[in-house]
Amino acid sequence: MMISTKGRYALRVMLDLALHREEGYISLKTVAQRQDTSMKYLEAIVAQLNRAGLLDSQRGKTGGYRLKGQPSQYSVGQILKLSEGSLAPVACLNCEENECDRLDHCLTLPMWKQLDTLIEDYLESVTLQDLIDRRLPHPCIGCSAAPGTCEDKEKEETT
Repeated sequence: MMISTKGRYALRVMLDLALHREEGYISLKTVAQRQDTSMKYLEAIVAQLNRAGLLDSQRGKTGGYRLKGQPSQYSVGQILKLSEGSLAPVACLNCEENECDRLDHCLTLPMWKQLDTLIEDYLESVTLQDLIDRRLPHPCIGCSAAPGTCEDKEKEETT
């Protein structure tokens, strides 16, 4: 899985609007200048975010875009899935029903499914507010301890 430029820019736009939400509606030109990117490229991304109901828009001289909710209400997973489509690590997990010819005897499929779940669960657990606060959830599988203090990992290492 590789996140495209579109996905990264969608996340940057949402973060920019979150960081400047007190300013009200923000023009796309302002966002493009702050993010040092093409306004034309951002137009398509913002249109998609707006259609999905993540943003409010206002036309006119004082118009622009703003988040519909609080930064804590938007997960990185939600934004990336909207802009990227699937975040699956392998093609056979991209569709609702796996139609792979090797499905019945694929020894790696369970691993890919677990990786897909781990990626989705982690990205869904990270919010825009977490990124703003530079406070990421602990990525340790099966625990929520602070980095470097994972009791489960310590137990595994001593046994």
